[in-house]
Amino acid sequence: MDVFGSSGVRGVVNQGMTPAFATQVAQAAGTVWAADRVAIARDTRLSGQMLADAVAAGLASVGTEVERLGVVPTPAAQAHAEREGIPAVLVTASHNPPEFNGLKLVAADGGGLTVETLEAVERTLIEESFETAEWDGIGACRRRTDAAANYVDAVVEAVDAERIAAADLTVAIDPGNGAGCETSPAIFRRLGCDVHTVHAQPDGRFPGRAPEPVPAELGDLSRLVRAADADLGIAHDGDADRAVFVDERGDPIDGDASLAALASAELGQGDAMVSAVNVSQRVVDAVEAAGADLDLTPIGATYLSSRVRELQAAGQSVPIAGEGNGGVFFPPYRLARDGAYGAARFLELVAERPASEIVAPYDDYHFVQANLEYEEEADRDRMIAAATAWAKGQDGTLDTTDGYRVDYGDAWVLMRESGTEPLVRAYAEARDRDRAESLLGEAVEVLEDA
Repeated sequence: MDVFGSSGVRGVVNQGMTPAFATQVAQAAGTVWAADRVAIARDTRLSGQMLADAVAAGLASVGTEVERLGVVPTPAAQAHAEREGIPAVLVTASHNPPEFNGLKLVAADGGGLTVETLEAVERTLIEESFETAEWDGIGACRRRTDAAANYVDAVVEAVDAERIAAADLTVAIDPGNGAGCETSPAIFRRLGCDVHTVHAQPDGRFPGRAPEPVPAELGDLSRLVRAADADLGIAHDGDADRAVFVDERGDPIDGDASLAALASAELGQGDAMVSAVNVSQRVVDAVEAAGADLDLTPIGATYLSSRVRELQAAGQSVPIAGEGNGGVFFPPYRLARDGAYGAARFLELVAERPASEIVAPYDDYHFVQANLEYEEEADRDRMIAAATAWAKGQDGTLDTTDGYRVDYGDAWVLMRESGTEPLVRAYAEARDRDRAESLLGEAVEVLEDA
């Protein structure tokens, strides 16, 4: 796919991401969907209203009725799509800086579109083969104000509210001035928690912190956890489809560690888990201990959800999927990443023991990464060729789903081309730091020599 990446299309506003482009994407999606109604939602970015208006115009032009949901988390819009049985267009750039915005397309079951459907939309966009309506057949537009409240109700009803409430937990929440500012505090108060917040005022300038909840951005949340004596800190990205955690001591929890802990709690003998090819050894070990199978895909939510659908169609149980960035799927609930729901499921575990103890079995791992820039495509091709030859000669299990990953049992190494930047990336992970750094050094040497 040249236009749509693994999680939609994004760009700098009024450069790559213009109202004209948004209109055409909406026309292409509306043509392929041929749906009577389509919902539109957005996050808090300053450009969101402008681009949502452009999307609404594009959908109306191909004869589609439009439901405007306003500012709601991405999972709230996906829940609305599933509840109403209609597709949706989400105006969000997720964790990207405030000057970015983007478009994400959602299927009528609330999940992401399949790769095949996205490719059909992309062909229609490139060919501009839009099926526009006659003047008297354009779609009408109306506002819906119930999506956020319905979402809050659904999350509260879908988790073990009694278990959480009985534990008398204190929670600190950092929505990062994004779309989860109103819904996540409401959810955890409804679950009986004492809730404290920071950066919980919707503001598309993201004044509190950057939209991506990486450890370096969680200082305020860590301080709030300690000040409030909270049992758990929860941070979202800009559209609140991801959640990362801070433990009761104020220490950020590695996203791979929380994913491994959730996988351990969810998986049983004969189940399958879907993750991306850069999956942590923590998760590999948790899946193996549960007697389950691990199915790897290229990096990105679109590939994960498509593979889950394939496995479910074949009769396979897939109770959990996700990546170590806080984006977790619980397919029996909905085939979509949901920050608040995932946080509530983690809080079910915290109701029994401290967060630091939950992830302790998955702390003793060391992950290292290096990025190698290239200027010419010929340089990239030489690096990839060298990575191919090296990986095929290793005494380990080779996976070529997305680049070249070699699993050694106690460690792994991966070399792959970045899908967004002129980089070839190398990753390695092991329980022993020297082992991880040695593997990474060997991979980098191979690439640099090329």
